[in-house]
Amino acid sequence: MANSSMSGLSMSRRGFLNLAAGAGAGMALAACGSSGPGQGSGGGGEASYWFLTAPPAEQIRTNTVNRFNKANPDTQIKHTAFENDAYKTKIRTALGAGQAPTIIWGWGGGGLKSWVEAGQVDDLTDWFAQNAAVKDRLFPASFGAATVNGKIYAMPCETVEPIVLFYDKRAFDKIGAQPPQSWGDIMDLVPKFNAKNIAPFSLAGQSRWTNMMWLEFLFDRIGGPEVFQAVFDGQKDAWSHPAALDALTKMQELVRANGFVKGFSSVVADANADQALLTTGRAAMMLHGTWTYGSMAEEGGDFVSGGHIGYMNFPPVDGGKGDPSNTVGNPAQYLSISAKATAEQKETAKKFFSTAVLDDTEVGEWLDTGGVPIVKGSESKIASSKEPEFLEFVYQTASNAKVFAQSWDQALSPTAAEKLLDNISKLFQLSITPQQYVDNMNQVIGQ
Repeated sequence: MANSSMSGLSMSRRGFLNLAAGAGAGMALAACGSSGPGQGSGGGGEASYWFLTAPPAEQIRTNTVNRFNKANPDTQIKHTAFENDAYKTKIRTALGAGQAPTIIWGWGGGGLKSWVEAGQVDDLTDWFAQNAAVKDRLFPASFGAATVNGKIYAMPCETVEPIVLFYDKRAFDKIGAQPPQSWGDIMDLVPKFNAKNIAPFSLAGQSRWTNMMWLEFLFDRIGGPEVFQAVFDGQKDAWSHPAALDALTKMQELVRANGFVKGFSSVVADANADQALLTTGRAAMMLHGTWTYGSMAEEGGDFVSGGHIGYMNFPPVDGGKGDPSNTVGNPAQYLSISAKATAEQKETAKKFFSTAVLDDTEVGEWLDTGGVPIVKGSESKIASSKEPEFLEFVYQTASNAKVFAQSWDQALSPTAAEKLLDNISKLFQLSITPQQYVDNMNQVIGQ
């Protein structure tokens, strides 16, 4: 496996998180691509398509456009790639000015919801009903973040990236224990690892969104997906749900029990410092996205190649209502169609969705870079890939999930996401109580 390619995928999550907090504002725009600067949706039948740079994903997206153009000489797509930090501001400005590309690459969730509310993207519900084969071949859970008020406004695409619990088999051997099968097991393991001078969990707390992953699972495992769904839907005082307070309390109990590496609030994820704590044996476990596998394989010595890495879905909480198959993370990436595009451009986009996006060639390219495409029936391709065991685990985790929730900071608006990350950081630092967290977050519901 080309681990350098795999680790390139790790940027997909991190790049967005900066954007979610509004960091894209004021950044200098940097665009590249064979087609030159995008000119929006105006004129003729040629469709335009904007997406992100960064290897290996940029090349795969470009290859798919080129194959479509070769097969459809009369209905061409002009593509333009933008650097991550500039993209969200650029697309928001273009949408507001009626100059958006025909096909808009995005993350679904809160960003898509804002476009829908402004009437900037087309409702694709009827098109999917008329083209059931297109929808039926994709993971059902991938449509959650494409759906607003019961209607589908985006085509799910590319790969799935769930959050999973990684662990070091060597650390468990040292204490003579098995990986945790419940929250109770987690709390029981903490003192055993600490007694051996092994941090129970690695955590890059300064990055804030890494802390969020813990709460996403605790909320789900204790109260089910409807607890956060109420927040997403803008229900008044949704954070006051009893399951939320229970989860927030349990989280601080783990912090107080020294469940995380000493000084975790100053560890940064961008430098992969949290991964290094796991791969070098200084921490026993790490809750993180599957996009980290490639960088651990590349940078972690023999941690992956030597078979020391373990991985599992987050365990259930005793007495909790959430289905233990549920997961959270990036259920897919998303393509929308600009409402301002011409009828001809929209037809080109839909033909691209039905014939080119995630075709067999593209599926193979994603697998070669360590990604798991959101296409059902990929088992045979995965079995012959370079990392079959791990990719099969990701495939099963994603395809079997009763609910695949989108990461909270992607599901919420940038304003609410920034407040969320700030309060989660304070919760982990024990500088606010669970009730204070609830009160603070209830104030920004619907913003």
